[in-house]
Amino acid sequence: MEAFRAYVLEQHDDGSITMEQKKLHENELPQGEVTIQVAYSSVNFKDGMIAIWQQIAKSYPLIPGIDLAGTVIQSADPKYKAGDEVVVTGYGLGVSWHGGYSELACVPANWVVPLPSGLSLREAMLLGTAGFTAGLSVIRLEDNGLKPDAGPVVVTGATGGVGSVAVDMLAGKGYEVIASTGKREEHAYLLELGATSVIDREQLSALEPRALHSTRFAAAVDTVGGSTLQNVLSSLQYGGSAATCGLTGGSDVSTTVYPFILRGINWLGIDSVQCPMELRLRVWQRLASDLKPKHLNRMAHEVTFEQLPTALQQIVEGKLRGRTIVRL
Repeated sequence: MEAFRAYVLEQHDDGSITMEQKKLHENELPQGEVTIQVAYSSVNFKDGMIAIWQQIAKSYPLIPGIDLAGTVIQSADPKYKAGDEVVVTGYGLGVSWHGGYSELACVPANWVVPLPSGLSLREAMLLGTAGFTAGLSVIRLEDNGLKPDAGPVVVTGATGGVGSVAVDMLAGKGYEVIASTGKREEHAYLLELGATSVIDREQLSALEPRALHSTRFAAAVDTVGGSTLQNVLSSLQYGGSAATCGLTGGSDVSTTVYPFILRGINWLGIDSVQCPMELRLRVWQRLASDLKPKHLNRMAHEVTFEQLPTALQQIVEGKLRGRTIVRL
């Protein structure tokens, strides 16, 4: 049986956890119905939490990588056949099940999404979980009544993977996008992606806490949480919505009922992990069509398999912008 390369997290007798590149054989993978030759994976903040901060992983040894795109080699499920191009994100991939940082993956058939027409494998991973999360956020906002003429939409943590894609998607659909970031040197980048204006994150995070601020936004895609989200919620216009999909600024949010009962706002939780397949397929079809970002290559950074550990370190340090993919 031919060996393949993979990064493996292992826990040692002293409790320490290390990640090393290893040669594995197919019989060392879990018994899923679909075996995939991985072409690309991606680098997400969650991957950094697992590989660098050693959090979230359910068991060891573990091949991390919560995203993958590649070609089916064999399948025990008739829905897939050798040669099919597919995408897998979410579920237990890279958390409780061997993930995408491997030249070969074996996954449950009910996790697999056929690559939609309009996307290449590379583009699918430039989107990955971050793009899926951004797309799901936009769709949920639209389902709650958001239209381009409603007013400005703020995107927090805008230089990150989810934020960059959300800015591009919303701008492409004709929304007025206010991008929030703490990286002053990246203002030009966000304007290139289509942001109408860019504000410093302190304009949101450092506001004096109030039950209600003056209305400022029709909606929000929030990747930050913490005091930023608190102030976004209290600044939404009547009937506005905030899609919550991240916590880089903290998981605790102090708020009151006033924005909800006086302005009728909607606080939408976005989960890309256990998203039902019917909705998952809908999101991927939108990602391949009207929500496909126009500037995917502008936000793209590609690394080699050998460079992956450095990229994982950089993402938890906030040193990456846009989307980073690894070519297998």
